[in-house]
Amino acid sequence: MSAGGTGLNKIDSFPKMLAPGLWVLGNYYFNLYLVKGEQGTAIVEAGVSAVVDDVIAQLQSLKLSPTFLVVTHPHADHVTGLPGLKEKYPQLLVVAGEGTPEFLNHSKAAEAIITEDKHMAAFLNSQGIMPGRLPLDELPTLENCLIAADGDEMDLGGMMLRYVSVKGHAPGEIVIHIPEIRSLILSDCLGFRYPGRGVFPLFFTGYSDYLSTLDQLQSLNPDIIGPAHQGPVFGEDVEQAFEEARREAILLRKQIVSDPRTTEQVAKDIFEKYYRDELRIYTAENIMKCARLLVKRARE
Repeated sequence: MSAGGTGLNKIDSFPKMLAPGLWVLGNYYFNLYLVKGEQGTAIVEAGVSAVVDDVIAQLQSLKLSPTFLVVTHPHADHVTGLPGLKEKYPQLLVVAGEGTPEFLNHSKAAEAIITEDKHMAAFLNSQGIMPGRLPLDELPTLENCLIAADGDEMDLGGMMLRYVSVKGHAPGEIVIHIPEIRSLILSDCLGFRYPGRGVFPLFFTGYSDYLSTLDQLQSLNPDIIGPAHQGPVFGEDVEQAFEEARREAILLRKQIVSDPRTTEQVAKDIFEKYYRDELRIYTAENIMKCARLLVKRARE
């Protein structure tokens, strides 16, 4: 396996077992993680509306019905699968980090989230992955969800989910640590990975916080890490994935702070460098906004 290698490729079948009691669901582009204990089952990540029916079929193939669903943070590709999963599994108790429901309810969020969900469905269709339903036309809600604070634990029976509050990428972001199998489900904390081809850094809420989060998570010494896109990473490749994420973030910040041009000019160069391959699951407008945010955070 190459540095930062992935355990998945575009033609892999799902669900895929990663360790006893841990599976990855969804597809190559959107990864949800299933954790099963003796007394409960949890899905970590909600994905997008276009993968809901595939995820349901994968759960049925395992003869499992989830009792919990963890929303790692309130970006479109992590919440738009929520309504469909809740409809299928009305018993689901939804868990989110502090501040996540408020962010999702912000007036500016609705249009962007719905637009992205439509684009992501169209992208999957272009890759031969047929969405099982129409995209959302209403904003998902986290009303009445359970709020997980840093250090909270959920015992599934022989499998403990430990909630780790992290900063740097998104408001209210949480990571799931499963110590029994030395696994971390870490969403977008490593940036957006192009397996074997680099990383798009994602320090949208703070550069220093982003690096501190990498240090914090790496110190847990996981054997398996589960990003939300392009598959999990195993064994010796885990440390290399952390180092690659750290190196790319530091390099990008240095490039930004040494560039005397305007935010818009620098952001356009960032966009043109990174908006390719898997990152096209998002709209160009979204990634251009992300590029502007990276310039702003780097120069703070």
